[in-house]
Amino acid sequence: MQGPPQLTFQRRVLNKAKRMMGLAPVIEYPHTQGAYLNFNHIDLYYWRPLWTYEQNFGDHLSKIIVSKILADGECFLEEETPESHRMFAIGSIMHVAKNDEVIWGSGVHGNMKSEDHTFQRLDVRAVRGPLTRKFLLNRGIQVPEVYGDPALLLPHIFPHKFKPTSRMAYGVVPHHTEYEMFEAQNTPNLISSMGSWNQIIHKILEADFVISSSLHGLIIAEAYGIPARYLRVTTNQDLFKYNDYMKGTGRGDIEYASSVEEALKMGGRPHLYLIISRCLIPFPGTCGERKRIR
Repeated sequence: MQGPPQLTFQRRVLNKAKRMMGLAPVIEYPHTQGAYLNFNHIDLYYWRPLWTYEQNFGDHLSKIIVSKILADGECFLEEETPESHRMFAIGSIMHVAKNDEVIWGSGVHGNMKSEDHTFQRLDVRAVRGPLTRKFLLNRGIQVPEVYGDPALLLPHIFPHKFKPTSRMAYGVVPHHTEYEMFEAQNTPNLISSMGSWNQIIHKILEADFVISSSLHGLIIAEAYGIPARYLRVTTNQDLFKYNDYMKGTGRGDIEYASSVEEALKMGGRPHLYLIISRCLIPFPGTCGERKRIR
């Protein structure tokens, strides 16, 4: 087991300078920060933005969902396990994976090149959709035909926490790279994808119809039976992940609107098809053991 990563003197000076300039939060009680775990445990990887201390709610749901499923089995991410496992769940993060790491619901990022993926072996339990499966099969990796973004499980693992409330006719959830653009245009009913994961979900569920360029804005709406439409106003995001998600829920390529007005005319998409139990059963183990959740 390797020791904790050491901060260089330059990095320490830079971090202190950022705090002094207000670019990073002052850590008032540094001894309360998360400790380096120098024992076998489940290491969950999920994407976090480097330019802000806010969290992108869709990616952060990875930690929420995996932690909840583990806790329901009286297990936790920060407990010692027989073996160490690095796990990937929500997100287009396959290019970060290394040999023998565990995949449960992750997908390929369409903006990444094939050579950006350096693994030769993966322990794949489920993937976001069949496009990701095809990519991995072409690399000689075994992948079961089990599809679905783990965020679709929210109503199942939190049966009482979130409910649609029908407080506004529609809501607009931009991709985090597009929020300021929509805000500058004074777009009504804007919902930011950055910040408190539970409050963002509550806000999405206030809408009778969700218009979103954020993939997880669409997924949360559809998980709770709210019609949704993909809004594409920039080419920041490759269509791969949206088509992967659509095909993984029994539908064809995604159809999108180019404006809020067009989305309102088009209405929602065909209802998704997903067998929840098929997504949950291959969850990669309890307390590090290779058991299946029943």
